This record gives sequence, C-alpha cells and structure tokens, in this order.
Amino acid sequence: MKIKHSKYRNTGLIFELLVKQIAADTLGNNDSPAIGILKKYYGSNTSLAKEYKLYEFLVKNSNVSQNKAEAILSTITEISRKLNQKVLKESKYSIIAEIKNSYNLEDFFGMQVRDYKPLAALYCLLEAQNSNNLIDPQTLVDNKTTILEHLTSKPQDSKEVKDTIIEEYSKYDKDLKLLTFKILLEKFNNKYKDLLPEQKIILKEFITSVNSQTRLRTLVNEELSKIKTQVSKLSSKVTDDILKIKLHEVSKGIVLLSNKQKIVDTHLINLMQYYDLVNELKSL
Repeated sequence: MKIKHSKYRNTGLIFELLVKQIAADTLGNNDSPAIGILKKYYGSNTSLAKEYKLYEFLVKNSNVSQNKAEAILSTITEISRKLNQKVLKESKYSIIAEIKNSYNLEDFFGMQVRDYKPLAALYCLLEAQNSNNLIDPQTLVDNKTTILEHLTSKPQDSKEVKDTIIEEYSKYDKDLKLLTFKILLEKFNNKYKDLLPEQKIILKEFITSVNSQTRLRTLVNEELSKIKTQVSKLSSKVTDDILKIKLHEVSKGIVLLSNKQKIVDTHLINLMQYYDLVNELKSL
C-alpha cells in the first residue's frame, strides 16, 4: 500500500493556509472567518495544535548536521505515536467542514505554501507510521529522504536512508521486522512487482504481531496446515511422476511447530516460498 498525500488532512499545511487566508482577507478589508477557525482548532492544548508543533519543529529547522536531522525526525515520529489518532481524525473532519462553510475549498487549497514539500513528506511518513496496513517501503524511503534533505539542506543518498530505516526496524523486534522489511523492499523494488494476497497478509501479521510468539506460532501453524492440504490436493493433479515425488517430499517436510518452538526468520522465508509454490502449482 502506498500512502498518498492529502491536503485536507495535513495539519501543518492547513495551518499555513489559514494564516495566508487571514492575510488575504485583511488586505482585502474583509472579515476573516479564518481567524476564528485558527483560534478554535489550533488554540492551546487542542489535538491539532499538538500535531502542528511537530510540523512547525520540522520546517523551522534547516542546515543542521546529519546526526541532528536524524534525531529531530526520530523525536517527531516518537511524539506522533503518543497522539490520539481518533481525536485527530475527528478534528480534521470538523475543521475542513468549517473552512468549507466560509471559503471555496478549491481556492483555499490552491494557495501556494512555502515548505510544501517537507510538510507533505512528513504527513505521509506519519500516516505510514500510524497505519495498520502493509506500506510500500519505498514510501518510507522517499519521504524520509525529502525530510532529511530539508533539515540538512543537502542531497541525501536514498540507499543510505533505506539502510537507516532497516536499522530502525531492527530495534523494534530484533530479527523479524528487519527481515520482513528487507523482503518487502525486494518484492516491491526488484523482480517481484506484486506480492500474492496470502503473502501480504502474512507479512502484515508478522509485523503487527511480532512481539507475541504465541500468536505468531498459531498463525504459522494455521498457514502450514492450509499449505500442506493445498500441496497434497494440487499434486494429485500432476501427471509428471518425478514432480509428483518431489511434491510428496515437500508435503512431508511441512511440519507444524511445537508449543515451545520460537519463531525465527526461516519460518517466514519458508512460508513465502510455500505460497509461491502453491501459486505455481495452481497455474499448471
């Protein structure tokens, strides 16, 4: 899944547009509903004010060292995880409704904003971080690159950015998220353009349930049972005797995990390979 930028949900962008609208209304000697909207939604201690501080912190920093840039971004994402996403979503819906009552949305969001690119990149990065869906890793790499280029005022090597993201994943769960991220990168960016539906589901589960060995073990055993049944059924339709023998050996090798067995990277790799095998058998 790729995260697309939404002007209607970007807290930092909406704030900047309201400020520009107030300026435009004032210069035109018109009353400015934007003033009331800004005070209501970005006043002290509101959910949007809390998130806006993250965008403000980003755009106000530039020409910093690489280490400081990484620290700034890490701090922003860490604070974002603590915000109430449900309340934020409701507030964004309400503020857009009020803006729509006072202004033409196309004209309002058509105004040019300084630092649009880093604001959009941060929105996408935070959305990816707070999403329960499987995210295209390139989304993370591209947006983090844009943010670091803004902070350092220097071009970034996307390969190095990708490596730092993989390193960050490894801190969360030792080996499994690191592995799943590497597989995703390979699948999305190299020879595999699309993951099979079953592979997307298992990767998502490995990422979201990685700290629960019991849940993962149950999941792996359920999938192994399904795969073993499928291999047996599909092999019965195979006419090539040598292939049939090989498939029989594969089926024998699919063994469920014991209750004390720890989930490791090879279990994920095996599942991914089994899915590919089943998919190939279905096409015969």
